[in-house]
Amino acid sequence: MKPSRNGHLPINGLSLYHEVYGELGRSKTSPLLLIPGAFMAADSMKSWVSAFAGQRTVIVFDQQGHGRTPDTSREMSYQQFADDAAGLLRALKVERADVMGYSDGGAIALQLALRHPALVSKLVSLSATYRNDGWYPSLSEGNEGQSATAFAGTSVEKAFKEHTPDAAAFDAYLEKMKVLGVNGHNISDEQMRSISAKTMVIIGDADGVKPEHALAMFKLRGGGSEEAAASGVLRDVPAARLVILPATSHIGIFGQSAVLAPMVSAFLDDETPTTPDLF
Repeated sequence: MKPSRNGHLPINGLSLYHEVYGELGRSKTSPLLLIPGAFMAADSMKSWVSAFAGQRTVIVFDQQGHGRTPDTSREMSYQQFADDAAGLLRALKVERADVMGYSDGGAIALQLALRHPALVSKLVSLSATYRNDGWYPSLSEGNEGQSATAFAGTSVEKAFKEHTPDAAAFDAYLEKMKVLGVNGHNISDEQMRSISAKTMVIIGDADGVKPEHALAMFKLRGGGSEEAAASGVLRDVPAARLVILPATSHIGIFGQSAVLAPMVSAFLDDETPTTPDLF
C-alpha cells in the first residue's frame, strides 16, 4: 500500500516523519494511530497498516532517531514520545484517534492516554507494560547489556545512517535507547484507573510481559463482569478486553496481524460476539 500523504513535520524540535493511509476527516470511524516498538519505524508496520486501512484511516510515524526521523540532542522518555505523538495528531488536525502501540509503542500509547486524554478515543496495548516489573527480569538484563556491536550491519543501523551517517551519532542514539529501556516507566494503579479511553490488552503466553501483569492491567481498566459471569451472557459492551495468544512470544505476536486485527477492529467498533442459543 502507498500512503495518501507522508513527509516530515516540525514537532517538539524534531523533524518527525509520518505517513497517513486514507483521508483524514472523511471517515465515520476515528483514525487509528499505530505506534511501532523500539528500533522500529513506519516501514515495520506495513502488515498492520494493511490489516486496518480498508476500514479506517491509519497514521504511523517514526519516533526520535528511528527510521526517517533524525535524532537530536534531546533525551528520550516515553512521556516525551507521547507528547510527540500528541503534537503529530494536532498538526494533522485530528481531534480524537484510536491508538495502538506495540512493545515500547504500547508504553507510549499509555502515556499518550494519560497525558493527552482528550486525543485518545480507544487504546490498544500490544505486548506492553505499565510498570517496569511487568517485564520478566531477563528483558531488563538484556537492555543493560545492549551495545552498538549487537546492531552492526542490521536494518536498525542502516536506517539510522541513511539520515545520520556519523558513527558517533549512532552510538549516542543506542546509549539513549539503552537508558530509555532501563528507566522504563512506572504508571501507578490509580493512574491506570483514571484513563478515560476504553482499553484492550494483548500479550502472548510466552511474551516478555508477565501474564499476571496483563491481567492486572485488564482489571485496572475495568475488565471483567460479575453479571456476565453469573448469567453466562455478556449484554453490555465491556470497558476493557484481554487477549492472550497461545504459544506466542514477544516477537512472534507482532506477526499475528491476521489473527488480531479482527479482534481489535471489533473492539474499536464496540462489537461483541454473538451469544449462541444453548437452551
